[in-house]
Amino acid sequence: MNLTAIAAIYRFEMARTFRTLAQSVISPVLSTSLYFIVFGTAIGSRIDQVEGVSYGAFIVPGLIMLTVLTQSISNASFGIYFPKFIGTVYELLSAPASFLEITAGYVLAAATKALAIGLIILATAFFFVDLQILHPVWMLTFLVLTCLSFSLFGFIIGIWAQNFEQLQLVPLLAVTPLVFLGGAFYSISMLPAGWQAVSLFNPVVYLVSGFRWSFFGTADVALGWSILAICGFLVACLVAIGWIFRTGWRLRP
Repeated sequence: MNLTAIAAIYRFEMARTFRTLAQSVISPVLSTSLYFIVFGTAIGSRIDQVEGVSYGAFIVPGLIMLTVLTQSISNASFGIYFPKFIGTVYELLSAPASFLEITAGYVLAAATKALAIGLIILATAFFFVDLQILHPVWMLTFLVLTCLSFSLFGFIIGIWAQNFEQLQLVPLLAVTPLVFLGGAFYSISMLPAGWQAVSLFNPVVYLVSGFRWSFFGTADVALGWSILAICGFLVACLVAIGWIFRTGWRLRP
């Protein structure tokens, strides 16, 4: 394992974050604070509790998950797409580094950024609501696994995209709607029976449910299914990336 190559890519990507601090960190934190004000205060004042938890606290895991998913994808996808755009990806591919090492450098950097933003938002939530975390170890486990798996997914999107419009296509048209429909701001038990069954086909439901369980001990689906869903998605992304580097799909002219 070429740890020097991994560290070099990781440091380069993290340096880009500090150069664009307002866009990378401050912007998502401010946006999430607005969600707290609108949903937690305006709507929360009209909803007493959801599953025994105040509505303002109930939406915290969903807000963190929404931000972490979008940030993981955008950071990883842009990280690998930009070398493709300017042509330096061929220097990267000709370097003495395997696809695992290249992937690890970009994905670990993207996951680190998303994890940091998620923890900052969690700290910000304490200023708005009275929040307790029943299972902090599981909370961190779900957060780390989500950051890693969706950074891998973003890496795939960055390789697939052929222009900046495609780079934003999947997060805007697929991921964000799935999060909003995946119980981020409500419990799927509040839906009619038919819509509850439909919601179970949304993979984000399992992520949000497991993450919310780590906070309040309540979940829409069994914890085991949530763990299986996130681990299965991570493995699937690794397999897809291995195939991409083996075949050179979208990496070779």
